[in-house]
Amino acid sequence: MCAAEQQLEAKALEGKIRCAIEHEVTSLAQLLVSKGERDLFGKTEFEVRDLVLKIGAKAYEERLREKKTATTDRQ
Repeated sequence: MCAAEQQLEAKALEGKIRCAIEHEVTSLAQLLVSKGERDLFGKTEFEVRDLVLKIGAKAYEERLREKKTATTDRQ
């Protein structure tokens, strides 16, 4: 696959990922603005990490959804 094709594929995947993670990004923003400067670490830090991990997992899900046919048994 040439670089131009990869760019097109990446843009398409980017759009799908953005749609899939919209809720988590909103939750992340709301969480951060709801905390004072003193409360940004500790428990809040772990809540942020959990949301970011969900974002990463959804990105993988979108990519794997595109490659679903590659999971067939190869004997």
